[in-house]
Amino acid sequence: MAQHLSRTDHPAPAAEQPGPAAPAGAPAGEQYLGNGSGDWPGSGSQGHTAMPPAGPAEQRFAGRPGNQPAGPAQQQAAPDDAPARPSRQQRRAPAPQQGALGVEGIARVGQQIANSVGTVMLGKPEAIRLITISMLTEGHLLIEDVPGTGKTSLAKALAGSIDGSVSRVQFTPDLMPSDVTGVSVYDRNTSEFEFRPGPVFANIVVADEINRASPKTQSALLESMEERQVTVDGTSYPLARPFLVLATQNPVEMEGTYPLPEAQRDRFLARTAIGYPDTRSEVAMLAERDRVDPLDAIRPVTDIATVAAMVAGVNQVHLAPELRNYIVEIIGATRQTPEVRLGASPRAVLHLGRAAKAAAALEGRGFVVPDDIARLAPTVLSHRLLLTVEAHAAHRSADDIVRSLISRVRVPRGTGG
Repeated sequence: MAQHLSRTDHPAPAAEQPGPAAPAGAPAGEQYLGNGSGDWPGSGSQGHTAMPPAGPAEQRFAGRPGNQPAGPAQQQAAPDDAPARPSRQQRRAPAPQQGALGVEGIARVGQQIANSVGTVMLGKPEAIRLITISMLTEGHLLIEDVPGTGKTSLAKALAGSIDGSVSRVQFTPDLMPSDVTGVSVYDRNTSEFEFRPGPVFANIVVADEINRASPKTQSALLESMEERQVTVDGTSYPLARPFLVLATQNPVEMEGTYPLPEAQRDRFLARTAIGYPDTRSEVAMLAERDRVDPLDAIRPVTDIATVAAMVAGVNQVHLAPELRNYIVEIIGATRQTPEVRLGASPRAVLHLGRAAKAAAALEGRGFVVPDDIARLAPTVLSHRLLLTVEAHAAHRSADDIVRSLISRVRVPRGTGG
C-alpha cells in the first residue's frame, strides 16, 4: 500500500546560491554559522554562534584553497607589491563553486533544519544529525528499531522542513514492484501507454518494514537508490533531487520476512536505531501532544534549491590524502579480520568519505579531520559486514568489531594536503 504525503509534487531541481545572514546585532565583518560547535537539538546549545578558530590539529588537514597543491610558480617569493597571502585560517575552507553553498551557509541552514526536526523528534540529536548527513550526501538510511519510535515522523519532519515531498510505502508480501516504481497504463483516448509514477517519485521515500516484501519487490529499489532513476518498459525516468530512501526494519517478529540481500544493504549509506526517548522527553510528549500534532506545526526553514546548493557545497569539502589512506586502511581491516567472512566493499569507501565531508560541513569546517571518520565508521560500515559463526557464538556484533578495528588503525598526523 502506497501513501503519498507530498508538499510539492515537482521539487525544483535548480540550485541558487543563497548568502548566509548574520543575526541581528552581530559585529561587523564577523562570520557566523548555524552552530560552529556542532551542537544539535538536545545537546545543550542552539542558535547562531561565532566560528571558532581552527586549532593546530585541525589546521594540518585544512589543505589549500580549491584543494590544489602549490605549483612551482606559487612557491616563488612574492614581489613587494603583491597582495598579502591569506593566513591558514582564512584559507581553510575552499571557495565554493558556482551554485554551491559555502560551509558557513551549510552549517547555518543545517542547524535550522535540525532545530525544526527536533521539535518533533525530542531528545534524538544523533538520529537527526545522521539523517541530515544522509540527505547532504544523497545517501540512504536503514533504521532497525521497534515499532512506535518515530521512524515515519522523522521522515515527515525532514520533508516538511525542506519543503520537499514525502511518500510512504508499507511493504507487504503481496506488494508488487510496479506498486513502488509506477506502471504504464493504456489510454484509450490517445491509443498510447501513459506512465503513472509510483511513490518512489518523491524527495523522501519511507519504505516501512522493507524486509516483509519479497526479494522481487525489494530489488525494485536498487536502480532508484543507485542511479536516481526508474526504468519502465525501456524508458528511464529521473527521480526528484535530493532523493533519500528511509527504510525501516523491525528487529522482532522476524517470521515470514525476507532479509535484505548484501547487494541492497550495501546501497544504504548508514544503519542506525532511534531507540526509546529518555524520561524527560516522554513526559514532554505527554504534556504537548495530547491535543496538538507537532507535524502540523512544521514549517519549511529552507527549500529544495538551497538543499541542492548544500549538496554541491559538501562535495567541495577538502579530504586530505592522509585521510583518504586512513579510510582505505579502515575498510581494508574489515576484509582481513578473522571474525568477518565478508568485509566492506569499495562503495563503502566512497560512502564513508562523503559522510565525513558532510559532517565537517555541518560543523562549519571546509576540511575533514580524523574524528569525523572515526565517529561515522560504525554506522556506515556495520550493516555491510557478514560475520563468521564463531563471532556470532561469541556474541560479537558488527559495531563492536568496527570499533575494535578503528582502535587498531593508526590515526594520521597530516601536515596539510
